[in-house]
Amino acid sequence: MSPARERVLVGVRELAGLLDGPAMPVVLDVRWALGVTDGHERYLAGHLPGAVYVDLETELAALPSAAAGRHPLPAAHVLQAAARRWGVRRDRGVVVYDAAGGTSAARAWWLLRWAGHDDVRILDGGPAAWERAGLALAQGEERGEPGDVVVSPGSMPVLDADAAAALAASGTGVLLDARAGERYRGEVEPVDPRAGHVPGAVSAPTTENLGDDGELLDGATLRARFDALGVSGRTPVGVYCGSGVTAAHQVAVLATLGIDAALYAGSWSQWSNDPARPAATGATAEARPVTTRGDAPAGTPPLPTGRGRVRPS
Repeated sequence: MSPARERVLVGVRELAGLLDGPAMPVVLDVRWALGVTDGHERYLAGHLPGAVYVDLETELAALPSAAAGRHPLPAAHVLQAAARRWGVRRDRGVVVYDAAGGTSAARAWWLLRWAGHDDVRILDGGPAAWERAGLALAQGEERGEPGDVVVSPGSMPVLDADAAAALAASGTGVLLDARAGERYRGEVEPVDPRAGHVPGAVSAPTTENLGDDGELLDGATLRARFDALGVSGRTPVGVYCGSGVTAAHQVAVLATLGIDAALYAGSWSQWSNDPARPAATGATAEARPVTTRGDAPAGTPPLPTGRGRVRPS
């Protein structure tokens, strides 16, 4: 495993060893999917030993609104209180997982990284991989010892709607749409008020980064995929999805390749609620060669870093 990939992912055998050792990480179960409400019940029926359940809707997001989207970023003090309830500590690593290839657990990964906690990883393959390895699941509710983590937002780059639009239109960067292809093309829209995508965005469903076993594809395959989408190590990259959840997984996948990407947290749920924002449909944004940052003309919007722009949640 490359150093970049190792900073983002942990395998089941390594995690099992860590759980039996002195450097035991905090384990968070983040089972969520659009339209699915039985995550806690599934956690109670079987979870990794010591794992604490995290409710994405109430603990990893602020209240939804048309202005901010379906899953706005939580306020710093709210996230800190929740993370301390989970048992997150400044001196301990964190492992997050779900039963959907990490596509919802990555929201916790991104938020904790954004909050300044550097040692957060996603369990590759989730509980299915754990069971395939012959490891036992636990049942019932578990609660960690109170944590002492201090949340200091700004360690991951973010975009607001204006910055996302500028990046998509720049010709020097790439805005990736992590939703399913049919939603990008505007053929269906199950939850948001308008169908389509941000003009100039490139379709890159995050689920296509996973194998049939729910584990992340190998680095060479992923690099070839993103090269074909116009993404390289020097390309400014932003990612959005429906509400900023699965886009965090795409950010994590890019991080395994050593590529920093900014998250448009409001995503399509925010964009589509603003009648002033145009919506494109069809496969109109094919992957295209882009100018690298070093060759960008004057006036090109830079990739935000640190405390990037984001609308208040």
